[in-house]
Amino acid sequence: MNRISIQQIILFFVYLLYQVLILQNVVLFHTAFCFLYVLYLLLLPVETNPLLLMVIGFLLGFAVDMFYQSLGLHAFSCVLMMYLRNYWLNSLTPQGGYDATSVPSLSMNGLQWFIVYAMPLIFVHHATLFFMEAGGFGMFWFTLWKIFTSTLFTTVVILIAQFLFPGRRR
Repeated sequence: MNRISIQQIILFFVYLLYQVLILQNVVLFHTAFCFLYVLYLLLLPVETNPLLLMVIGFLLGFAVDMFYQSLGLHAFSCVLMMYLRNYWLNSLTPQGGYDATSVPSLSMNGLQWFIVYAMPLIFVHHATLFFMEAGGFGMFWFTLWKIFTSTLFTTVVILIAQFLFPGRRR
């Protein structure tokens, strides 16, 4: 599936606006940041062209960078996450394989599968983002703590969003 529907374009802007208008200032204990916009990237259809995935990741990350004034950190993190996404999905392929129009969501695959799918990708996104933001490994333990707390916080918010707004059921 290489086409982008009108609904996906609208969701792109909904996630972007929600992130930059509401969640930009949501921080727990000065270490846990919430980046709900990665949910849009995680919920793209399984059969989407990998190049298109990386372009969409770049566009969303760059748009977030424009509002956060972070000079491409989010864009790079999103492109890396989208690059690794297909490899990760291939390692998690169910016995019967994925449907052509399948979306890797909580409602389609269940809670355990979704956590195993989403958490490592969110961790990679956050690790890339925070280590680049820190400018290296000088504050390694504090940066690692930010990565773990932000990954947990983002995952919990994503799960809540998935439960509040379920898609198609399997």
